[in-house]
Amino acid sequence: MRQNSMRDCKQEPGVIAPVVDLKRCEGKGDCLKVCPEKVFEVRRIDELDYLGLDLMHRLKLRVHGMKVAYTPNAHACRSCGLCVTACPERAIKLAKTA
Repeated sequence: MRQNSMRDCKQEPGVIAPVVDLKRCEGKGDCLKVCPEKVFEVRRIDELDYLGLDLMHRLKLRVHGMKVAYTPNAHACRSCGLCVTACPERAIKLAKTA
């Protein structure tokens, strides 16, 4: 797989942001490893996010250590798409910011 360079990124920061589907994310951290902009962090799921999931997804999270990916630096995303292709659960999509 070819890694994109900074010049291959399609957008200026802040136009596009990654969105993580917490029902799919297993917190493996592949997104964290490939992101050149340091957009992601993997940590324990927030209580409110956890309570918003149905029982099946809560159990799945327990099996996977209660860890998910969050995007505290989403504003830095340059839309290279490496996170989307790296995620084995297909839990990340790129979306325009509001």
